[in-house]
Amino acid sequence: MSRPAALHWSRWLHLAVLVAGLAYAAFAHAGGQLSQLRLSAGDDSTRAEFLLGAAPGDYKVFSLADPHRLVLDLPGTALAAGFRPPAPNGRVIGVRTGTPEPGKLRVVFDLAGAVKPRTRVEGSGRESRLVLEMFRDEASTGLSAQGERAAAAPAAGAPSGGALDGARELVVAIDAGHGGRDPGAIGGGGTYEKTVTLKVSRKLAEEINRHPGMRAVLIRDGDYFIPLGRRYQKAREAQADLFISVHADAAQNRSARGASVFVLSTSGASSEAARFLADRENNADLVGGVSLEDKDRNLAAVLLDLSQSATLRVSDEAANHVLDELRSVGKTHKPQVERANFWVLRSPDVPSMLVETGFITNAEDERKLNDPNFRRRLAEVIARGVADHFSAQPPPGTWFAAHPQRGDRQHVVARGETLGLIAARHGVSVSQLRSANAKRDDVVRVGERLRIPAAPE
Repeated sequence: MSRPAALHWSRWLHLAVLVAGLAYAAFAHAGGQLSQLRLSAGDDSTRAEFLLGAAPGDYKVFSLADPHRLVLDLPGTALAAGFRPPAPNGRVIGVRTGTPEPGKLRVVFDLAGAVKPRTRVEGSGRESRLVLEMFRDEASTGLSAQGERAAAAPAAGAPSGGALDGARELVVAIDAGHGGRDPGAIGGGGTYEKTVTLKVSRKLAEEINRHPGMRAVLIRDGDYFIPLGRRYQKAREAQADLFISVHADAAQNRSARGASVFVLSTSGASSEAARFLADRENNADLVGGVSLEDKDRNLAAVLLDLSQSATLRVSDEAANHVLDELRSVGKTHKPQVERANFWVLRSPDVPSMLVETGFITNAEDERKLNDPNFRRRLAEVIARGVADHFSAQPPPGTWFAAHPQRGDRQHVVARGETLGLIAARHGVSVSQLRSANAKRDDVVRVGERLRIPAAPE
């Protein structure tokens, strides 16, 4: 080979090596391969951890709405063989991947609501990982510190939250039982109680928000653990007018089935009263809007007793309305509201109930609780029971007080009930009840559906 030809070849070889080196460096810097994506949820954020095998390059994160999504673009990155998207967790209800253009990997997070993202890179070299944290975006979604108002369009003809004419919205705190390291009961088909309760709670939040004059707050909106005492404290911090804890029952007897509604027993209330009085010097807990920490012990006991008595009465009334509606979707486990010392019901100034949506240990109930249509129906009737309660006993200054109910309500007769008891519960006379149902006598049958006329003004 002649010297000019050899020189020409050497230059071309040098240029090829240089281009290849630059291309390799650019690809290595851009991120390499996404081998694994992990999701974990906390009380106020969801964390996504990307295992990349190389330091990420100029990645880009942006949000989309209607529906809410968060998008991460990773230039020069590909999916590793065998990659599997993680299961939904926390704020994330789905994960998708794609390639919008050659050499660019896109990861899309479908979200339960708007978030504020925060990213950082941890590790280096083959140990590099990109951490993306998603925090609730309170400014854009109207969230409280305790949870999110589930996204839902108002029902046809119903005023939205902005059409309340200055009246206060009633806040309903919805607590999905168990979560995180506490799965709750496990059905014969492998269904986790914590999964069912979260799905029912989210749907119930949507239904509550469809009703004018009400707003839902989710105590737990992801798969994470919250201590029992903290749950009702979060409801109090949200200034909730009603607290509903959602569960799925379990029993050794696999034939036990049906929904139940519980309120706090008087012994549980007494225990909580003693705790509040003992701890009042160490905290600033409020009972009915009154601080106990600067009150004489005897006066504090009287104030607490008055607050708890009113709370238990309202709890019982609201629970009976919900139980009435639950009868429309199937047999209830017991014909009456039950009483127990559930810890989550111990708020002294927030009316509370615990709804057992069915027995997860019963094959038929487990099948129903895994059916989205049944969960929707369940949420609808619970929300209707709550609305019936607020219509019957509207707190002053609320939308319900400004719009007294004119239409008829319904009541499904339970074992042991009489026409007189039903009339007293709904604030109408026996004669009004007879007239509304064209009855010639006071005889009622278990399962009979009665029309409840509007109470006289």
